[in-house]
Amino acid sequence: MGKQVATGGPEGVWKIYEGHRKSDGKEVSIFVFEKKSAEKLYKPKRREAVTELLRAGIRQLERLRHPRILQVMHPVEECAETLSFASEPVLVCLANVLTPATETDRPDNAGFAKDYNFLDVELKYGILQITEALSFLHYTAHVVHRNVCPSSVFVTKKGTWKLAGLEFAEKMGEHDGVESVPCQPWSSRLPKMTQPDLDFIAPEVQTTSQCSLLSDMFSLGMVICAVFNKGKSLIEANHSNTTYMKQFELLSEQLKNVLGLIPVALQEAVVRLLNRDPRQRPTAQLLSLIKYFSDPAVHALQFLDVINMKDPSQKSNFFRITLPEVLPYIPRKLWFQHVWPCLREEMLAQEVLAAVLQPILNIISEISQEEYETIILPRFRCIFSWPKSIQASVTLLENLHVILEKTPKDEIQTDVMPIIYNALDTTTAQIQRACLMAIPNVAEYIDEESARKLVFPRAKAIYEKNSSDLLITLYMLMAVERVMDKLERRMILEELLPLLWDNKLQDPDVIQATVNIYRVMLTDSKKYGLSVNLMATRVMPSLLPLTLNAALHLDQFTSLLELLQEMLDTIDRNQRNKLKLDDLVLASPEHRRPSAVSLRHHNSSDYMAASPPAFHIPNLRVEHRRKTNSAEDCSRKSSGSAGSCPSSPDSNRLRVHSALIGRRLSDNELLNPPKIRVGSYSCGSSTSDLRVGLLPIRRHSSTCSNERRNSMFNLSPATSGSVPNTSLLTPSGGSMGRRKSAVGSALGVGGLSGSLKQRRSSCVAPSSAGAGLLQQLSTGVTQLFSGK
Repeated sequence: MGKQVATGGPEGVWKIYEGHRKSDGKEVSIFVFEKKSAEKLYKPKRREAVTELLRAGIRQLERLRHPRILQVMHPVEECAETLSFASEPVLVCLANVLTPATETDRPDNAGFAKDYNFLDVELKYGILQITEALSFLHYTAHVVHRNVCPSSVFVTKKGTWKLAGLEFAEKMGEHDGVESVPCQPWSSRLPKMTQPDLDFIAPEVQTTSQCSLLSDMFSLGMVICAVFNKGKSLIEANHSNTTYMKQFELLSEQLKNVLGLIPVALQEAVVRLLNRDPRQRPTAQLLSLIKYFSDPAVHALQFLDVINMKDPSQKSNFFRITLPEVLPYIPRKLWFQHVWPCLREEMLAQEVLAAVLQPILNIISEISQEEYETIILPRFRCIFSWPKSIQASVTLLENLHVILEKTPKDEIQTDVMPIIYNALDTTTAQIQRACLMAIPNVAEYIDEESARKLVFPRAKAIYEKNSSDLLITLYMLMAVERVMDKLERRMILEELLPLLWDNKLQDPDVIQATVNIYRVMLTDSKKYGLSVNLMATRVMPSLLPLTLNAALHLDQFTSLLELLQEMLDTIDRNQRNKLKLDDLVLASPEHRRPSAVSLRHHNSSDYMAASPPAFHIPNLRVEHRRKTNSAEDCSRKSSGSAGSCPSSPDSNRLRVHSALIGRRLSDNELLNPPKIRVGSYSCGSSTSDLRVGLLPIRRHSSTCSNERRNSMFNLSPATSGSVPNTSLLTPSGGSMGRRKSAVGSALGVGGLSGSLKQRRSSCVAPSSAGAGLLQQLSTGVTQLFSGK
């Protein structure tokens, strides 16, 4: 037995205390009547009448069991000093809440619940509950209550209104409820504790000593007016029958003054309830059907009150659909007072646990962390470790982030996170999907060790066993994306990337999830090991075919292309920086080295201007005009087309101009340049066949096949055992006479033989690379001039 919380009953004779039942520890309220309180007011005979009346009321409560009637939890116990019984937990009596502050002298106002205020939904639902209680009494129990007043209505800790005070109930036959039965009117000659509250009695009781079911409806109308009139009744008789009759005559005027405080949807019903003629008053059944009570929140609260009378399928449907939809319209005060107590009892049943979890999680998401820790968590914690059905596990995993947001930090790793770690080991596909789907939502609570040793290995194992399951693949990729920053680089390179490359599913969502993973890698390619080599050789080749997937939406296609472009930009930036750095290193004096191409070009016989001639011919000037690489182009073409050269007149030409007086320009033009044998050291780019003892023939680059003219000198190599042709030809229009010269049998082998008469020959010096051959040529020419 605990502290006193309220008073109730006729004139507040019941003192109500908190308490717990010894057998099971269940919470109850203990009603105690102290007999000495009646001894001070009445004679012994009347005192016994009060005790008997209260005892009879308890027996009626035990007999008439209904969700809208106060439930007796422990039968009456009586001793010489007290009379007591225990009921379901009661928060307050309606009279304690409605009693005006000015009426401090009333015995039922003991200073309880002065700050208790009803919400509109509470008032609406409370009035409906009393109406349903009367409907049960009238049409099921066939009883007239006779004392419907605030002191007979109790508000339980769940927030429901329960009707009690059956001390004056009259049994009626199973006939028309409109028919009246005789009853005792209120009299000043009897103790007040043994009579109904005069302020709420129907007028026919006082005028005709008759009552009916509709008499209770009048009393209900008076209670409704008191509720909306700040607890003040329309009739305040002050225990005087005369005063009652006088004020009743003014009831219509009083009602008009109060009607504006009553909700519009209820005003018409109240006017009819307070009608002088009982036949104009609505019955309890009819009153419960008015529009005022047609409220989804009220209906949901109604269902919760009778939840024990529903089968599992009805409960599941209500918890899954109805309650989550209505919950936002139920005041938060009632969440803790009315809804949560029902839910915590129902979650103990495995067959409805999955359904009950949904509204519980909705409440958790809306309340504060303090409210969760103090009100919900103490009873909800057991769910974490209990064995659950598949659907219950799925529901819990899908909403695990909601729980984590409100759970104390020191309990996250010990109580909540094991739910998801253990679920990764299950073999049930539904739980696997739900678990993988939950990982992105709780990734911030997963530490590095758990990510590396539990989450990623187990998620990868689930995928490998169900690689063809679209949802598992998609959820696995989404989970990996969120925990990548907690994985080791080795795991990403050796396990994650091969997994991405081997994925064969072409679903657009899977493609987008893959793109998202690569985007995360690009944010820190060094950390994740995504090198440009991997991008170019493995990643991009695996992504490029996906661009042709016709199932991609425009935004998905755009995202994929942007990723590829970003990778290309990364490769471009990396390679450019690398090449620029290489060029800078090569450009430095200590690292300067000729390239292979420059060496080939430098060693080519076409590179004519690099070194001075091996010998000097007086009065001779050499002009070297050539285009870049033209000689190499001609050489390449000659190797593929049997020595053909370009025929353009703009080709490189070698012109020899004489400085002698009277010499015409045409006299110094080599009409048919000599054929010169070039050794293996002359041109690295030549593709001619080099054979032992033979030198390849190379024509001068200024001459092409279609411009061949008669040469001034025939330096063709001599065949075996023959002498070269040394005859001189007279140029057309020439002023020069016949001249003869002789050249050695083989250039570079046997030296020069023969003679050169009447005219000096011009010779073009090759590069220094051919200095050995030209040195021999120089020696032979010197001998010729000496002989002249």
